[in-house]
Amino acid sequence: MWDIVGIRETEERVYETLARRGHCDVGDLAEATGLPRGRVSKAVTELVDHGMVTRLSGRPTRFVASPPDQVAGSLIAGMEQRLSQLRGHARDLAEQHRRATVSRDHPADLVEIVEGGANVASTFRRLQQQARREVRGFDRPPYLTNPVEGNQEETHQRASRGITYRVVYDRSALTIPGRMADIWAGIHAGELARVGDVPMKMVLCDDIAALIPASTTEYTADAAYLIHPSSLLNAVSALFESAWDRGSPLNRVQHNESDDAVSVDDVDLLGLLAAGTTDEAIARSLGWSLRTVRRHVRRLMVQAGAQTRFQLGMEVIRREWI
Repeated sequence: MWDIVGIRETEERVYETLARRGHCDVGDLAEATGLPRGRVSKAVTELVDHGMVTRLSGRPTRFVASPPDQVAGSLIAGMEQRLSQLRGHARDLAEQHRRATVSRDHPADLVEIVEGGANVASTFRRLQQQARREVRGFDRPPYLTNPVEGNQEETHQRASRGITYRVVYDRSALTIPGRMADIWAGIHAGELARVGDVPMKMVLCDDIAALIPASTTEYTADAAYLIHPSSLLNAVSALFESAWDRGSPLNRVQHNESDDAVSVDDVDLLGLLAAGTTDEAIARSLGWSLRTVRRHVRRLMVQAGAQTRFQLGMEVIRREWI
């Protein structure tokens, strides 16, 4: 277990034995662990250097283990600092790599084929980590993993680096049970989201690169196109902006308790209605019956004083219900 923070097997064995037994000398530890005395002596020296063991005064020299929770906390903090330094170094190196490869002489160099599911997923994370200002994305089924789990990398980049995320969700994404709640959570955390007709999955990292899965129908992502700065990258960027302009905004408004307020379920329903989702698809998404969907829509129309669904939509905008 301690190898996670760089402690070798022998040192781990000696330390845990000492932690369980209390004060011991080298001979006691050799007998308890079944290791040669020389290896135990060397391991104890290493553990003292790591701050995991304290040498006591007196003869023969005895040792005591430092509290394991404190030791683990210190080692983990040190590793986190080194990982943070590596992340910063990798970003700097990535920027140098980008500058070195941005002026590609041959058109074939402007589009890379990323092969293998693990490589595609790694490239997806890397593009988010390289972003300096904004990540833009198209989101639509089918999904490789459970979509309700969300994009953990997005959550980290928004929180730690303040990267802006703009996402256009395909209408079909909203019909997946539990998906609306995940989308609302992202919006509440700062994501800017709209709903529309999305032709494909895509992620855009600033104006540096775009990643597009090679297949639009398969659940596997064994290949993707990585597009570098070029007229093609400009084209997919323009495609995103066009879809963004046409999309229906999803903005969750925090309401004070009042007679005019709507419930969480109502907000989910109104969001799906605003996206042009059919009653049947809404029922699947919310886990309701078709009759329940229509009953809630009629109740909202009465609450808003609307005679038609179009009037309901206008009242939803005016009252800022979503």
